[in-house]
Amino acid sequence: MFVGPRVKKKIIFKIALVTFKALDAAPSYIMELIRPYKPDRTRRSSSHNLIALPSFNLKTYSGRSFTVAAPTMWNSLPLELRTCVSLSTFKSKRKTWLFKEAFG
Repeated sequence: MFVGPRVKKKIIFKIALVTFKALDAAPSYIMELIRPYKPDRTRRSSSHNLIALPSFNLKTYSGRSFTVAAPTMWNSLPLELRTCVSLSTFKSKRKTWLFKEAFG
């Protein structure tokens, strides 16, 4: 099934918002779906607010599930977005970033 670029941007827009909320203050059943990335030793990426990507099988639909799509998309966001503190700031910066990606 073909999904146009505008639809992809809307999907990224929504997944980013749900992921931000899940990391901040969400019901426990959503917070359990994603885990912050915590390396066993100090690395430069330790302060980048990344999410651990679970292992999955490419032959099944698990690659499209929220537990895989959220970390993949979240880790691809710029650091400026991943380190936002408030929801309103995140929404504003996310929208600006997506417009730059689409029309930039």
